[in-house]
Amino acid sequence: MLQASLTIDPAFSVGEVDPRLYGSFVEHMGRCVYTGIYEPGHPTASPEGFREDVAELARELGVPLIRYPGGNFVSGYRWEDGIGPVEDRPTRLDLAWRSLETNRVGVDEFQKWAAGIGAETMMAVNLGTRGIDAARDFLEYCNLPGGTYWSDLRRKNGAEQPYGIKTWCLGNEMDGPWQIGHKTAYEYGRLANETAKAMRLVDPSIELVACGSSNSSMPTFGSWEATVLGETYDQVDYVSMHAYYEQRGDDRDSFLACALDMDRFIDAVISTADHVRAVGRRKKRLGISFDEWNVWYLKRFEGEANLAIREAPPLIEDVYSVTDAVVVGTMLNSLLRHADRVKIGCQAQLVNVIAPIMTAPGGAAWKQTTFHPFALTSKYGRGTVLRVEPASPLYETKWLGEVPVLDAVAVATPDDGVSLFAVNRSQTSPLTVDVDLRAWPGYRVASHVTIADDDPDAVNTAADPERVVPRSLVVPAVDGGRVTLELPALSWSLIRLEE
Repeated sequence: MLQASLTIDPAFSVGEVDPRLYGSFVEHMGRCVYTGIYEPGHPTASPEGFREDVAELARELGVPLIRYPGGNFVSGYRWEDGIGPVEDRPTRLDLAWRSLETNRVGVDEFQKWAAGIGAETMMAVNLGTRGIDAARDFLEYCNLPGGTYWSDLRRKNGAEQPYGIKTWCLGNEMDGPWQIGHKTAYEYGRLANETAKAMRLVDPSIELVACGSSNSSMPTFGSWEATVLGETYDQVDYVSMHAYYEQRGDDRDSFLACALDMDRFIDAVISTADHVRAVGRRKKRLGISFDEWNVWYLKRFEGEANLAIREAPPLIEDVYSVTDAVVVGTMLNSLLRHADRVKIGCQAQLVNVIAPIMTAPGGAAWKQTTFHPFALTSKYGRGTVLRVEPASPLYETKWLGEVPVLDAVAVATPDDGVSLFAVNRSQTSPLTVDVDLRAWPGYRVASHVTIADDDPDAVNTAADPERVVPRSLVVPAVDGGRVTLELPALSWSLIRLEE
């Protein structure tokens, strides 16, 4: 059996977890909105047409923030199309996903729904086909109490009180040639800076996110961040990051280690932001908004250019396995390891589109395997992140070279407990972990739940929604300030320590 060790000590703190680290993402794409969160006529539909079964699962998932309405969709979006009487709203052609957008759900409906599941909105503005005027008008509509054209129109539309949306994204993936209104780094940086200035004149209390690179493989990665932040640093609070991973061929070893690439990506963006800070002799230190991340089998996607134009087509509805759930767990660990700088995270997306929640039109809603590590980390991973520095056996991968078998991070929680999130990447062998708890006298292992299966490709479906669920393991005793845990092969685990 493989053996590893780690130490949990409150002196080894990384930083406080911002609850927004456990955010999600709703884009007008595929079936995320229509037959996802919204389906009038569904047996569970609210009077407003939103599915209560989905809302209940979203509450259980524990998402305090939702990015909206895109994504690539936002780069061609007219937000005004989604306000006022529904019967008067236009149906538009969405070029991002070659779909028909009916605008039955807009900002007013979404805000009410998000509040109902206990989530704030991180709103995105269109800097692809639009710019300063549309962004400032949108902010005025959402956040001003009244007395102006747009704020009074919101009140006329039924929302007497302002929404007070705190966090706004200045466009989406503007470095990508696929983006409507794609720009060079300098073009985008100048537009983002001037848009930010105008928005802050409308509401000085907001936080703003500048677009970073769409992924670390972009040919302009690094130089994009340096140029954009050189133009926007004084006006923005965060720079965005996006990353998706998939298993390529039969190389599961590399896939299980992809969080190491995520770690390196975060470190690189932080270094670039701090370089711009140093060059400008600035005091402010930028945060990271990792507002798109997930497992996505992109190679299975035929591409939007091949799509037939229709309303709410099923797009990238990946079905996730136990292996995918374990990888999602490591990606959450990566975000936690950088909690001092990564303050916002949005798993993309919430429903149906590479999502932890799936629905059948007119039918059931169920949890994918990836739902479970996210929900448990969101629930038990709030507090102070602790650096545990595992000593682990290594294994060789084709992509990343030698990587540790054990991936782990701990969080000291507000209830005086400690949560240890641990992954055994070995596909064949259990892993024993010697945990040094001498800094926590009197603490015991209260519970150990794991996600693992004899079949690493096991999935949840509408017919068998409970095929993969967290299961409890026997908890070992603490002896002399140490405890030995056993992690099953290819598993994600949550170990709770309490007095």
